[in-house]
Amino acid sequence: SRPRAAALSIVQRLVAAGHVAYFAGGCVRDALLGIEPKDFDVATDAEPARVKSLFPSAQLVGEAFGVALVRTQGIAVEVATFRSESGYSDGRRPDQVTFTDARTDALRRDFTVNGMFEDPLATDPAARIIDFVQGREDLQKGVIRAIGDPFERFAEDYLRTLRAVRFAARLGFSLDPATAAAARQQARYLGQISRERIGIEVLAMLTGPRPAIAVELLSQLWLDGPALNEDHAAPPLLFVAGLPAGVDAPVALAAWLLDRHLASLSTPPRNSTLAYHAAIESLCNQQLSRLITRWRKALTLSNENRDDTLSLVNLLSVALSWESLPIAKRKRALAHRLWPSVVTLLSCGSSDAALASLSRVIQEQSQPLFEQGVAPVPLLTGDDLIALGLQPGPAFKGLLDSLYDAQLEGRITTRQQAIDLLPGLR
Repeated sequence: SRPRAAALSIVQRLVAAGHVAYFAGGCVRDALLGIEPKDFDVATDAEPARVKSLFPSAQLVGEAFGVALVRTQGIAVEVATFRSESGYSDGRRPDQVTFTDARTDALRRDFTVNGMFEDPLATDPAARIIDFVQGREDLQKGVIRAIGDPFERFAEDYLRTLRAVRFAARLGFSLDPATAAAARQQARYLGQISRERIGIEVLAMLTGPRPAIAVELLSQLWLDGPALNEDHAAPPLLFVAGLPAGVDAPVALAAWLLDRHLASLSTPPRNSTLAYHAAIESLCNQQLSRLITRWRKALTLSNENRDDTLSLVNLLSVALSWESLPIAKRKRALAHRLWPSVVTLLSCGSSDAALASLSRVIQEQSQPLFEQGVAPVPLLTGDDLIALGLQPGPAFKGLLDSLYDAQLEGRITTRQQAIDLLPGLR
């Protein structure tokens, strides 16, 4: 691959200049799992000034931490000097960094599966992987295990508690019991981490290959409350359990929000679309806006993700009343840009018989409506009404909506029919 070729050329140059240089971290892990790495990091005993002298265009993006960004063959490669770290007074960054050797560098990393190096220039295949932390063994066992003392690793950066969950969910691995116990005991410190970093980790796991496992682990480790700035909750996962791999963030957020907060209602819904509709209507009317605002702050959601999550929950309420909706309202719902996401969200709850049945009904009944056209060009516009002598005012929108409903239902099909209908609507 191009990223590998770029990183290999950097290793070759460093070694030719008398230095030790390896591929490091995630790219080694993924290659051993048969996953094509998206990017390659290089670790070396060359200090930042030396890297800069060998690669004059390199950017020292974290000189105190020994990190340089080297661009070659159109690819940016992170080149980091082997280092040890000590003192984490802010629960994130080391107070002191010392440049060191590969073994010491491996021991300060987070998890064993991320602590391996690869020597791409080794002629003996058996010598390619340099593993000081038994990472290869844990890869084979399918275990996420902290390097050394898990309490120390998490205390160095509490975000690692979330990273443990993300890696376990992404790879389909289990969490080492000691690592899980340490994460749960230190979960309450997660709030010390910047909200932006928390949001990046949470959204990555929600949109990853196994979102349901991620949410389950967050709850088991009591990380859900600090991550969302809410009380801990361990509700049954109805919507989350059905989330597909790689789902869009708003769908995953809406599913998790519904599972957490419908379960907290005095009468949680089950086995009835009417019950779900009533519950979601209650949620929308009483606290949805406040919940979305809280989640936005907790996860630093974009405006788009916040707005789309809010719209999805409201649209799901519309979908749940499908069988009582007139044709015009059905078509308006089908024309909404988020309707495919609503269909996904509804199908996530298909382990509930009532929701599964409704999902099938909507699928069957929406096809002929799509064929008729769910968003035709309006027969009359506001300008047309003014031209016909009507005075613009608050009633305009209602008038146009009524005309468009008649058009969607097929009661009028021409401009003249729309004009003829006007007197009866005023």
